[in-house]
Amino acid sequence: MTQSNHKKVALIIGAGDHLGSAIARRFAREGFHIVATRRRGDFGPLTEAIESLGGTATCVHSDARDEDEVTALVEKIESTIGPIEVSVFNVGGNVSFPILETTSRVYRKVWEMCAFGGFLVGRESARVMLARGRGTILFTGATASLRGKDGFAAFAGGKHALRALAESMARELGPQGIHIAHVVIDGPIDNENSRQLFPEIYAQRPAEGILQPDDIAEVYWNIHGQNRTAWTFEIDVRPYTEPW
Repeated sequence: MTQSNHKKVALIIGAGDHLGSAIARRFAREGFHIVATRRRGDFGPLTEAIESLGGTATCVHSDARDEDEVTALVEKIESTIGPIEVSVFNVGGNVSFPILETTSRVYRKVWEMCAFGGFLVGRESARVMLARGRGTILFTGATASLRGKDGFAAFAGGKHALRALAESMARELGPQGIHIAHVVIDGPIDNENSRQLFPEIYAQRPAEGILQPDDIAEVYWNIHGQNRTAWTFEIDVRPYTEPW
């Protein structure tokens, strides 16, 4: 892929096949060079989609829970590609276990994915943005960010922690020109996994009653585009049919 140290960069941590890829495509449409990361998997469809939009991308297999990998990734982007203008932390970790079946290994891993990874990415993104006095850091939250649910102790614990991190960062870094925002995704996102997990929802709702990745991605773009006179810290996104 073509790279340039003069291009503005959108870093998408957790660029999966659905929401993460949709966010990457949305920012690519606006001329951002996309740096997309996953722990594993094929980037082929995402790379092709971005190129079809006339954009450019660098795709990297990286673990957001590894401090050395995150630090090295940010340093390499800044030195070889361009300034990180937008950083999106979009790592999930949605698992369900009864509390007595939630092992310490499961709880720790989910916390590392949801919260510790967010801390590392947020800290290193802020480090380079502060030197320029500008930048946007977006964290993907969930219904579990605001309330726990039976069987989701690990996920709720991790997402609650991520929200607290985002709020603390917003209070500290907002006055220094860094826009921090937390997006609460309240409802199933349309994908194969959701169809398998929630067949009753798909049977009962019309198509527009399910969250669409491209529509959610538009919210991320709109937050980044806000004037600093009217910044949003938190926004909840749900289809019109979702009870809440």
